[in-house]
Amino acid sequence: MSWLLNIIYAVCLLALSPWLLWRYLFRNKGRRGWSHKLLGRVPPRRSEAKCIWIHAVSVGEVNLLKPLIAGIHEADASIEIVISTSTETGYDLAKNKYLKLNVFFCPMDFSWAVRQTLSRIKPDLLVLTELELWPNLILNTRYFGAKVMIANARLSESSCRGYRCFRFLMEPILRSVNLVATQNEEYANRFKALGCRADQISNTGSIKFDNAGLDRSNPRSMELAGLLPDTAGFVFVAGSTQFEEDALVIESYNRLISEHPDLQLILVPRHPDRCDRLTRQIAQQGLPYRLRSRLNEPPDGPHQRQSNPILVVDVIGELGAWWGVADAGYVGGSMGSRGGQNMIEPAAFGIPVSFGPQTENFRHVVQQLLNRDAAVVVSNQAELESFMRRSITDSAWAESTGNRARQLVLDQQGATRRTLDCVLALLNCTLDAARRAA
Repeated sequence: MSWLLNIIYAVCLLALSPWLLWRYLFRNKGRRGWSHKLLGRVPPRRSEAKCIWIHAVSVGEVNLLKPLIAGIHEADASIEIVISTSTETGYDLAKNKYLKLNVFFCPMDFSWAVRQTLSRIKPDLLVLTELELWPNLILNTRYFGAKVMIANARLSESSCRGYRCFRFLMEPILRSVNLVATQNEEYANRFKALGCRADQISNTGSIKFDNAGLDRSNPRSMELAGLLPDTAGFVFVAGSTQFEEDALVIESYNRLISEHPDLQLILVPRHPDRCDRLTRQIAQQGLPYRLRSRLNEPPDGPHQRQSNPILVVDVIGELGAWWGVADAGYVGGSMGSRGGQNMIEPAAFGIPVSFGPQTENFRHVVQQLLNRDAAVVVSNQAELESFMRRSITDSAWAESTGNRARQLVLDQQGATRRTLDCVLALLNCTLDAARRAA
């Protein structure tokens, strides 16, 4: 199978080469890590300690790992953990967040790159987060004698339909995975439909509930709150937004600011590299703005119509802490085809939270929030403006809505401990097998 997959991947890479070259030359993206990705020449591991290789695709998954990594080291400080990511933003965050760990770009699923990486890392266990079904990676990891686990696994209905068309290929790959730790029973049933046996699946719950901060007075949020002007009253955060969503938020803000001059808007776009376009959009509305990276400089924009310029967060990894500053919020990626972003973080801080109707990536979480009347779906600018206005003017409603959201998060916690138990059980099983072979 490997040679056939290599041919398919090579054809796909060749077809994508014009786009990759354009990103390289004009967007300054995709320039790093090619020796890791294409050749598997990752930093080799020198010790003989037990090793867990955890793969986190991008920023969201990297942030997700923190409690799991802490739990592993608490259980056994001698276990060595290495982390791979697929994106440059994820790589940068992992390097900064886990200073003592070996961080590298995950190899592409070419057999030679995967085998070179495995020979350098020599893992006892490979943990893939959420949904990373790369055939060569999974099959070669098992060939090298390591176990494979999918942690915090999710499988959307659309992805399941697509994989079912290739079940004859997917089933042997999934059967090679030792354990699939799913976020809920619905996802578990979808993995079964693709060929997983019942004894391969454990419904551990979503780690994202455990990873969410509950204390609004945490040091990081308090530090960020101190950056806001003294005139900032009601703080509205729009996070992980796409360009079209920013336009809706800015329009709503522009219509509300005369009624509520203490309103502070904070925009945290999904991709900070488009902040230049976003600030031009704000300036065209005649609104002042500040960039998070330049808060020590005077406000930008054509003129200062009010005392609280829009704050555009152009740095990576701060959104979680900004939710702790918010009095209400909008979670982006939910008006288009992206499928929504993580609404658990703002819910955990007990604020009224809104999002668009396209949230299939978090359908289970959304349903739980809506069942408890703990969130609001907005479909257009008028509905978003109405949500913002009610959050500002009806404090009793805002408080009760936020409290219900926070309680939901509290009720769902515990997934990290269950996932950790699975990780340690698989690792011990691997080591016991190695000792018997010796």
